[in-house]
Amino acid sequence: MNKNFITAYCIAENNIVYKNGLELYATEGILSENFFLSAYNHFNLNYPKFYKMDNLSKLGWLASEILLKDENLHEHYASEDIGIVLSNANASLDTDLNYSETIKDIPSPAVFVYTLPNIVIGEISIRNGFKGENAFFISEKFDAALLEQYVNILFSSNACQSCICGWTETLEDNYKCVLFLVEKEKRNLNLEFIKDNLEAIFNANAEG
Repeated sequence: MNKNFITAYCIAENNIVYKNGLELYATEGILSENFFLSAYNHFNLNYPKFYKMDNLSKLGWLASEILLKDENLHEHYASEDIGIVLSNANASLDTDLNYSETIKDIPSPAVFVYTLPNIVIGEISIRNGFKGENAFFISEKFDAALLEQYVNILFSSNACQSCICGWTETLEDNYKCVLFLVEKEKRNLNLEFIKDNLEAIFNANAEG
């Protein structure tokens, strides 16, 4: 099997954002939802739909924006060749709990539309015009072997030429997002896309 490569990665946890091991933004003493908004403003992002998203989508969308900044994927790949494969442990439970609260009064359609975990994939795809293969897996913990196997199958079958993959999880005030940009060609980081490298980055406590 041909080698594929991690060409960029982004970590967002503990009120810190890193890209490729470099700290880009940090703050202290605020709740997760406030951190998402604070990071959004810090990076001068302009996407009004962000304010309507649930926390899972805000987190994944923010990390994807930082991951893809200056990567110019559309210069290298067709929209249909860029895939997204994400995972977490609790699906959309954070939003499900919020929605259940609205049922006590008047059910909120605006919250209900986010009661599926793969909506975050849709938000990233719409923002960037990606039209490639996508999947969202639920596992008890970060499963690097599953990501390695699944994304490599997509690549070997030419279902995609580039893929954003990783973990995005938020439940109440706990959150963690680790996204990887994977490509067939060596660019930037040139880390081989293998289980050991995925795990090392995921478990690095955002230290790169």
